[in-house]
Amino acid sequence: MTVATVAPPSRDSRLPSLTGMRFLAAVLVFVTHVAVADLFLDAGVNRFLHDYLSRAGYLGVEFFFVLSGFVLTWSAPAGDTPRRFLRRRFVKIYPNHFVTWFAGLLLMLWYGRQVSAGNTVPSLLLVQSWSPDLNVLGGTNGPSWTLACELLFYLSFPWLHPLLKRIPAARLWVAAGLVTAAVGAVPLLAQLLPDTPMSPFQPVSWWKQWFVYFLPAPRLLEFVLGILMALIVRNDRWIGLGRVPALALVAAGYALMVLLPDAYGLVAPAALPLALMIAAWAHGDTHGRRSLLAGRLMVWLGEVSFAFYIVHFLVFEYGPMGLSTQPAAARAGTVPHTLGVVAVTFALSLAFGWLLYTLVERPAMRRWRSPRRAGAPAAAPDPTEPAAVTTTLGSTP
Repeated sequence: MTVATVAPPSRDSRLPSLTGMRFLAAVLVFVTHVAVADLFLDAGVNRFLHDYLSRAGYLGVEFFFVLSGFVLTWSAPAGDTPRRFLRRRFVKIYPNHFVTWFAGLLLMLWYGRQVSAGNTVPSLLLVQSWSPDLNVLGGTNGPSWTLACELLFYLSFPWLHPLLKRIPAARLWVAAGLVTAAVGAVPLLAQLLPDTPMSPFQPVSWWKQWFVYFLPAPRLLEFVLGILMALIVRNDRWIGLGRVPALALVAAGYALMVLLPDAYGLVAPAALPLALMIAAWAHGDTHGRRSLLAGRLMVWLGEVSFAFYIVHFLVFEYGPMGLSTQPAAARAGTVPHTLGVVAVTFALSLAFGWLLYTLVERPAMRRWRSPRRAGAPAAAPDPTEPAAVTTTLGSTP
């Protein structure tokens, strides 16, 4: 396999296609939550959705984890300090998280759901994913478990990035291969865990799913893979893989996620394909290749995607679907009726996401992303914000 011989992209290169792709990844999470909710009267439709779409959101979450490593590396400013970096990341994710955490708490109280220290405090502090207790992990807003993983990524990046930058360019692919192998070893290690009880989400034991999918430490490997892919493209070591073949590899990876048994299909099959896809699309952006994902609408949706992601499950639980307020039998409907409910839920999630982005996320970033001295000019734009590419997750199942 030959290495592409093109000039390395400049440090200020834009990656609009990856911004647009973020929204599609958030939609995959939405699709998974529809697929596992048993919303249709027809048991065959529910079974089909479970079998073939229940892991679409797993792919979306994994995309975000790899993307975080890629874009944080891609846009890392010279002379940055850990304190400045962590401040920007905290201001990026925590205001949205706190607003939705608090909204979830109020809704739980309104509908008479049990509220305890276990299902409120850990999720407030973004440490809930370290616990295998479902009550703790769910918190007041289930998708925020991914932010607990992101928090570990952010705390690690100021030390991981300089360390990985020391790897000689000629050995970056070897390092990426080793990290991919480590991702593949995680479900093997999971076989040491008990086979019972079964997970409520997938046909695998809960202990195995928690270890492979929810526990932040193993997910750090995907973040590292994203860092390495960014260094590969930056150091002109890209192999020339095109965008369409990269998408085909992701499709094959998802097929394996669906087909492989036990914990083997939860994460590992798509890690390298997603990393290659992100690098291929980034490489295309930096060399002027046009893409529908780079259009104005898709970039806007990508900018709103984190807010959409972090708010959508509250709409699932307490909106038209009523996952937490109606018995399962009352929620199920005919295909046309249910598709209408799904469409309304999607529209409400996007509307609330836009409001969260407009009223919370953007103002918080403008006000607090950098320390401001009296009389000092406003801070320069954050290099990881939409003008370059936004990084933070939306959510996960």
